[in-house]
Amino acid sequence: MADTPNSQQSRREAAIVDRHLPEGYSAAPEAVEYPNRDSNDEQPEDSLRLQGGDIHRDIFKIQARAKAPKRAATFSAATTQKALRPDPTPNGDLPVSEQQQPGGFRRQHVQRQTLQRRLSSVATPITRNFVSFLELYGSFAGEDLADTDEDDQSAIEDEEEAQAEPPSERRPLLGRRQTSKRMKREGDASTSKTFFTLLKAFVGTGIMFLPKAFRNGGILFSSITLVVVSIITCVCFRLLLQCRQRCGGGGYGELGGAIVGPKVRSLILFSITLSQLGFVCAGLIFTAENLLQFANAMSWRSGAAQPFGVDALIAIQFIVLVPMALIRNISKLGPAALLADVFILIGIIYIWYYDIASLAEHGVAPSVQLFNPSSFTLTIGSAIFTFEGIGLILPIQSSMKKPEHFSYLLYLVMFIITIIFTSVGALCYATFGDETKIQVISNFPQTSKLVNAVQFLYSLAVLAGEPVQLYPAVRIIETYVFGDRATGKKSYAIKWKKNFLRTGTMILCGIIAILGASDLDKFVALIGSFACVPLVYIYPPFLHYRGVAETTAEKAFDISLMALGVVAMGYTSVVTIAQWVG
Repeated sequence: MADTPNSQQSRREAAIVDRHLPEGYSAAPEAVEYPNRDSNDEQPEDSLRLQGGDIHRDIFKIQARAKAPKRAATFSAATTQKALRPDPTPNGDLPVSEQQQPGGFRRQHVQRQTLQRRLSSVATPITRNFVSFLELYGSFAGEDLADTDEDDQSAIEDEEEAQAEPPSERRPLLGRRQTSKRMKREGDASTSKTFFTLLKAFVGTGIMFLPKAFRNGGILFSSITLVVVSIITCVCFRLLLQCRQRCGGGGYGELGGAIVGPKVRSLILFSITLSQLGFVCAGLIFTAENLLQFANAMSWRSGAAQPFGVDALIAIQFIVLVPMALIRNISKLGPAALLADVFILIGIIYIWYYDIASLAEHGVAPSVQLFNPSSFTLTIGSAIFTFEGIGLILPIQSSMKKPEHFSYLLYLVMFIITIIFTSVGALCYATFGDETKIQVISNFPQTSKLVNAVQFLYSLAVLAGEPVQLYPAVRIIETYVFGDRATGKKSYAIKWKKNFLRTGTMILCGIIAILGASDLDKFVALIGSFACVPLVYIYPPFLHYRGVAETTAEKAFDISLMALGVVAMGYTSVVTIAQWVG
């Protein structure tokens, strides 16, 4: 007989929970309440004997229903109830001797209640959400990048805290993983909380590169480019969400592996790693140049020359970044990321205030162009760099209490940030014209203490955000090099190998940043064109084409998007490199 959808769903849920349930316990009718320890019969014990057994009983019932043999449809309800009754006495009560034992009356009550619920084939809503939670567990790009060492506050913390706990009398249901703070936060985010999370995900350091991008492309062309890039990005986000809806929960790479194969999963993870490392390199350069301008302003005030250059300031950042890169649990970076968001907000508010006041007093700069044919390709790459947030789309959707509202929320946030990005770029370029710099805060009066404070705070904001950008990249690299289960909790060798890998990755980013420091706008455009375009404009339509598209129109649309992405990546990358070398 063919399986019904309900039976297939039951086996799928059972496969999810079976990975987490302890062996030797069951909610099946044949499970025994008080096993005979002297018997060699390996009969499973009743799950009610576990600590909190009545609370998690429904989870064991999912497993039991999937493993139970099929019954003929001609069984009567009375026969079914009798077959499921495991009670040792006809009236369903425990023997008097067992009721007189400590907790006996409670066990009798629980057994009666669970026997009544056992007749129902529908899991409770709490159980259904918990199963979905286990399946959709993930982080950046929806991938499970949780570090196996994440209970350590840092990579060089004393390992005494990681020693095994004393053996307890009863085995916990889901082990240590159930107590994860990150797991407790999954799937409970309200719509308003998700709105601000999305807003923070997109409004980052890339916004400061837009004024120079507007100078490279012209105010009209750059404004149109931002709007077009925003619309296409929304479409590609939608395609990726449809892939997840059709193929089930999972991360970006997991979707690629499920729809196409493991090679595509590796390619997606490689692109994520490349883009994140590119963000770190760009952040190092941006921080160094802003700190240089701040140091020059301070030295001008004091009358003494300052000895640092951009290369030296990039190297000095390692004093802070290398220890932060060794942090295993990304939640420990939360305060630094929150501080960075506050500083970024201060910088944006000041830019709006100064630009609007300056335009009201002096008008638009005479050197402003509508279109700059000599370097407009740099604008395209910078716009893509600014809107790149696809790595956070899937995990944010998974964290929602009502994920069905995510699409509309995403469109609203994209509309708002498009207005923010366009206003910052257009206002700054209209104010300063051809004098617009890549570190736009340097255009503001350097004799102002408020400008110096904003410049310094924004530098700290970018610096504090770099370990957060680095974390997904190093976790993907560590998983590839050491495997999923390699942990430093029990091995100093693995711990220090991971330490050296993270330190080496940060130093490599510093070397690349020093080499690209001469032209930050071109470096940002190259990252956006080569690393971010595939993630946003090529992979989502490709996955949609292979796994979701059914009609000819849908397939033609996916092919058009892929062709647009390939052409944009190739053309803008080649032109950017040619301008850089030339």
